[in-house]
Amino acid sequence: MPPRWFLLLPLLAGLPGPAAAESLRTVPQDISYCRELAARLAPLPGAARDPARALAEEGVRLCREGYVRTGVAKLRRALRAAQGR
Repeated sequence: MPPRWFLLLPLLAGLPGPAAAESLRTVPQDISYCRELAARLAPLPGAARDPARALAEEGVRLCREGYVRTGVAKLRRALRAAQGR
C-alpha cells in the first residue's frame, strides 16, 4: 500500500513558514532581561503591594538561581499585577 502523504497536506499547510517562524517572539535566556523587567517594575505604584511584590521577589530569586525562564514569567506576572491587570 503506498504512503498516504496527501492525508498530511492539510495539516502541513497550516504550519507557519520560515518567515513566520522568524517573527515569533522569544524570551531572552539571560539574567539581563530579568534585571530589565525588575527595573520596569520598580517605579510602578502597585509594585510594593502583594501579590506583585511576592511575585517579583520570587522571580528575581529564580533568575539568580539560574531558572531564568520561570523567573521571567514570574516577573511578567508581577508587572501585570502592579499595573492592576
